[in-house]
Amino acid sequence: MHSDLLYHIALTMVPNIGDVHARALLQYFGDAEKVFAARKSSLDKFPGIGTIRSKSIKTFSHFQRAEEELRFTEQYKIAVFRQTDAGYPKRLLHCYDAPSLLYYKGNADLNHHKIMAVIGTRNHTDYGKEMTGRIIEDIAQYNVLVVSGLAYGIDALAHKAALKNKLCTVGVLAHGLDRIYPSANKTLAKEMATHGGLLTDFMSGAKPDKQNFPKRNRIVAGMADATLVIETQINGGSMITAELANNYNKDVFALPGKTTDAKSAGCNYLIRSNKAALITCGKEMAEFMNWSEAPGKKKVVQKELFIELTAEEKTIMQIIGEKETASIDEITPRCSFSSSTIAAAILNLELQGIITCLPGKIYKLL
Repeated sequence: MHSDLLYHIALTMVPNIGDVHARALLQYFGDAEKVFAARKSSLDKFPGIGTIRSKSIKTFSHFQRAEEELRFTEQYKIAVFRQTDAGYPKRLLHCYDAPSLLYYKGNADLNHHKIMAVIGTRNHTDYGKEMTGRIIEDIAQYNVLVVSGLAYGIDALAHKAALKNKLCTVGVLAHGLDRIYPSANKTLAKEMATHGGLLTDFMSGAKPDKQNFPKRNRIVAGMADATLVIETQINGGSMITAELANNYNKDVFALPGKTTDAKSAGCNYLIRSNKAALITCGKEMAEFMNWSEAPGKKKVVQKELFIELTAEEKTIMQIIGEKETASIDEITPRCSFSSSTIAAAILNLELQGIITCLPGKIYKLL
């Protein structure tokens, strides 16, 4: 495992090879070591690679730096997730630019059944602060994992409110796990590491440079079922995250504000342009997301139905019933059926009113 992980880390360091190219190469060759071992002529002909990128792979020589990173993760007990690993956030796999590798320090399940991202301006108003606390307090009864960017302002308020209400919360960083930025959030980050986690696709040593934040934002948007924008200016960084969430076909919500308030201009625009649904409290968001079941209430699954089901449909129904909800990425590995057979079985179960599809392509028994 360590050998492949070493080569996988190295692959993320190769110039001109980003997450999209890395994913395609890994799917074709099977693992990172085989990518480096491939003939240049084979890489030259690979779709999207060409001679420049193949040369970058074949001339790469910084494996010592990859070894240092591997030792760093082992020393500080940092989990490293490849896209094929069980701990990798499966919702990200639906995003075309999903990170090839993720570094994680924490104990929260990144595949939690309910995940919401809470984002907003660094320079919030009293209204933004109050509403962040209120909404997360409302949401707490639904056992939601709260994700944000550990920045000043709304991000930090969301993390703190989650911890206050006994919710796990994950901060996605725009730098390596050898530092915390801003430094004022070090105490908060330490608490999150034991009641949630810190996640990044940057190696140790990476600084919080300006260009890293949009890259960070795609993880925030991609790993959540829904993104809530509390306050943002029309040109704020949260607008990028909201746009990414829309592009990933995620649900986006926004808190309305005064038309004269610049800090709410972005939220008002998202609502006006139908890029976000308007909410005024956590209960509205929970209802929209189908999270509004009574806390602790266990659904009794009917074992026998009058409807005749195929063997494939019965298998999929059983998998969903075991966990109450299951994503397609959780169903597929446990079946020996083809993707088309699984898709057809799921569609038939939906049409017969046996299961329903929740936001984020999560399936649930009715």
